[in-house]
Amino acid sequence: QVLYTPAEVGSKKVAVAGKKLRQQNPGISLIPHDVKITSENVMDIIMPYDIVLDCTDNFDTKYLLNDACVLTGKPLVYGAIYQYEGQVSIWNMSNSDNTRTPNYRDLFPNVNPAQVPDCADGGVMPTLAGIIGCMQANEVIKYLTKTGELLAGKILMFDAQTMQSRIIKVGSVTKTNITALPETLAEPVISAKDLKRAINKDVYELVDVRTLEEHNLFNIGGRNFPVNELEKNMLHLHNGKPIVMYCSSGKRSGEAVKLLNNKFPGINIFSLEGGLKAWQEADQG
Repeated sequence: QVLYTPAEVGSKKVAVAGKKLRQQNPGISLIPHDVKITSENVMDIIMPYDIVLDCTDNFDTKYLLNDACVLTGKPLVYGAIYQYEGQVSIWNMSNSDNTRTPNYRDLFPNVNPAQVPDCADGGVMPTLAGIIGCMQANEVIKYLTKTGELLAGKILMFDAQTMQSRIIKVGSVTKTNITALPETLAEPVISAKDLKRAINKDVYELVDVRTLEEHNLFNIGGRNFPVNELEKNMLHLHNGKPIVMYCSSGKRSGEAVKLLNNKFPGINIFSLEGGLKAWQEADQG
């Protein structure tokens, strides 16, 4: 990602981004929000602004920002990247007849946690984040200056391997009826340090939700059930012990915990916070 360097590994992205953007644009007022966006704070955070950009990499926040912008009547500039492909659009623009253009839920009504890509498959070409980010900035400039043709009601698809792009029409009016924000549920997590203290006491049932190939390269023990195989293997897991799911970064294991809590309420299940990366960093610390 073009804003960051190896020297900033371990620093908070919001702090680094704020510092560098101030250096690049000394004439603007920039207010970093060093908090996690939740259903409790999202309205207060976006309310003072005329337009919102979605530069996030997780589905929960994308849906939360989308719904908050719909409820407050604010346009949302959407960006997403996956491997070599990127998407850009601007959601929830006001039409002349007081209707609104489509939003994220018109394209993707909801997400299945089992379909969250693994870290090997879901990685991206480093330059792609910068390309899509500049396209989003371009939409904001067009919106604020009232110039050019916005990507309202359509989505731009960009392929970094072929350098080709295409625009797909979504529609002119939203078909959704969003009346409330999705609730942000606290994700049950366990820190790497706490798990290390307990692991030799056989307190937890460990489950690696990565692929078999990833598991064979490195793991911290336990069973290996990729996310899409968890439901059918729950009978093999529920032995009375609390369950700890883990993956490379904590992203897939977090989605796995949400999936299983929805399907099997009442089970005692946690996600390893920060994943194996945090586990290895705890060893170094």
